[in-house]
Amino acid sequence: MNRQISRVALVGLGLLAALIVATTYWQTWAAAGLTGREDNEIEQRVVQIETKRGLIYASNGRTLLAANKATRVAGQTAYTRTYPNGGLASQTVGYSTPGRSRAGVEAAENSYLTASNADLGTIFSTIGDRLKGTTVTGNNIVLTIDAHAQRLAQHLLAGTCGAAVALDPTTGAVDVIASSPGFNPNGMESSAGYARIAATRSPCPPAPASPLFNRATEGLYPPGSTFKTITAAAALDDKVYAPGSTFFDPGYCTEYGQKITNALDQDGPEAYGLVNLVEAYQHSINAVFCNIGQKLGSERILKEARRFGFYSVPPLETPPQERVASGTYKNGNLFDPHTPSQYGQVDPGRLAFGQATMLVTPLQMALVAAAVADKGVEMTPMLIRKIISPGGSVIASPRPHLWRRATTPATAAELRNMMIAVVQAGTGTEAQIPGVSVAGKTGTAETATGSDVYDAWFIFFAPAEDPVVAGAVVIPDQRDGFGGAIAAPIARELMEAILPSTSNTTSQSNGN
Repeated sequence: MNRQISRVALVGLGLLAALIVATTYWQTWAAAGLTGREDNEIEQRVVQIETKRGLIYASNGRTLLAANKATRVAGQTAYTRTYPNGGLASQTVGYSTPGRSRAGVEAAENSYLTASNADLGTIFSTIGDRLKGTTVTGNNIVLTIDAHAQRLAQHLLAGTCGAAVALDPTTGAVDVIASSPGFNPNGMESSAGYARIAATRSPCPPAPASPLFNRATEGLYPPGSTFKTITAAAALDDKVYAPGSTFFDPGYCTEYGQKITNALDQDGPEAYGLVNLVEAYQHSINAVFCNIGQKLGSERILKEARRFGFYSVPPLETPPQERVASGTYKNGNLFDPHTPSQYGQVDPGRLAFGQATMLVTPLQMALVAAAVADKGVEMTPMLIRKIISPGGSVIASPRPHLWRRATTPATAAELRNMMIAVVQAGTGTEAQIPGVSVAGKTGTAETATGSDVYDAWFIFFAPAEDPVVAGAVVIPDQRDGFGGAIAAPIARELMEAILPSTSNTTSQSNGN
C-alpha cells in the first residue's frame, strides 16, 4: 500500500515538475517568439486585459504613477491602465493600452509588470494563480523619481519645449527626467483622448508639440558653451593646457578665414584681453575656446567626448528607441569619425564651444556634470529603485554600477573648481543657493532657426564638495536672455527641491 502511495506521489511530483518547466519555457525563453507571431495578437490582447498589471510608484513608495481599473465584460473581469497623477513623468512612465501598445517603463519592464519575468518566485506565484483560476497579478515597481522635484520641473518647464534631468552622481539614480510639453496618459486609449493629445499646441512654433516625445532622452540640441567642459577636460587630460595657462582674447578668433566673435553667453566685455583657462571658462569666452579647439584638433576633443559617453546610447530602463546618442551629426544621422579625413570634416574651433555639428541630449549633459561631480566616474543612470512581488517581497533592487571612467580625479577636481567659479562670479550666478556651494556651466547655442534664436543651457551639481545632485536643463528657441538667465534659475530651484537641507527649509517656510 505504501509503495502504491509512493508511486502516486512520484507521478504527481513529475507532473508538477513538467508543468513548472513548461510554464517557465513558455513564459520566458519562448515568450519573444510568441510575441512576434501575428496570429497571436488577439490572444496577447486578451491576456493583457485579463492580467492585473503591477503598480508603478515614485521613489517615496506612495505616489502612484500607474494603477489599474477593473471592468466586468461578459462575466469576466478586464483590467485597463489608469494613471492617478495624470501627466506626472508621463514620457518616462509611458503607457500601456490594448489598442496602442506600450511605451516608457510600461514597455521596458512589461515582463515584471505582467508577472512573466524569469524570477522563480514570480513563476511559482503565477503558476499558483493559474492553477487556482485566480487573476494573475504583476509585480510592483518603485522608481527613483522624486515626485515633488519632478512635479516642480514640469511646472518650471511649462510653456516651453524644454527638458530637465537631475540625478544622484554617486549612484546614477534619476530624481527628475522631465520633458515639455507632456501629456496625460489616461487619454491614450480612447480616440477622443488620443485626438486631444495629438492636437497639443506647440509652445515653440513652428516646431511640433510632440508631447509623446521624451526630449530629455531623445531630443538633440547644440550644447553651446556647456560643451566647453569636454574641451577643457581634453586640454587638461592631455596636459596641453593647465588651469593657469594664459591666453590673449582680442574679442574674436579666426576660423577658416572668418572671424568668430565673442557674442554668446557672456557677462562682461566682448574682449577680455589677458586671461587664464579658469577665467576663460568662468566667463565663457568663445574666442579663447576657439583657439584651444584649433590647438587640440577635433580628434582629441571627440575622443574625450567618447570617454564621457558620447556616440553611445546611454543605458536606462526605457525602450532603446526612446534614447539616442549624442555626438556629431550629418544629414540627420550620427557621424562618428575615426579616420583623419573624417575628423577633418569637423570644425575644431566651433566644436570647442559646442557648435559645428555637435548635438546632445539633456541626459548626456547631465551625465557630463555627474562625472565631474563624482571624481571622473560616470555611474549608470537608473530609474528603478526596487521591484516588489504582489506579496510584498523584494524581487530586485538594482545596485549602482559604473558605466564609464570619463576622466581622471585630478582633471575632475580642476573642472569642479572652474564650475564653482562660473556660479560664484561668472555667467552662472543665477544658480547660487545661500549656504550651498554650487558648480555649473552655462550654454547659449546658436540654432538653425535663426541668428537671433538660441538654446539656453545649464549643467550643474551641488553641493560642490560632496555632491548629491547633478543635472542639466535646456530651454530651446529663446530670443530673450542667455543660458545663465533662463536655464540657471530653473536648475537652482530643482537643486533646492532635491538637496535635503534646502528642501527642509523650504517646507518649513511654507508651513508644510
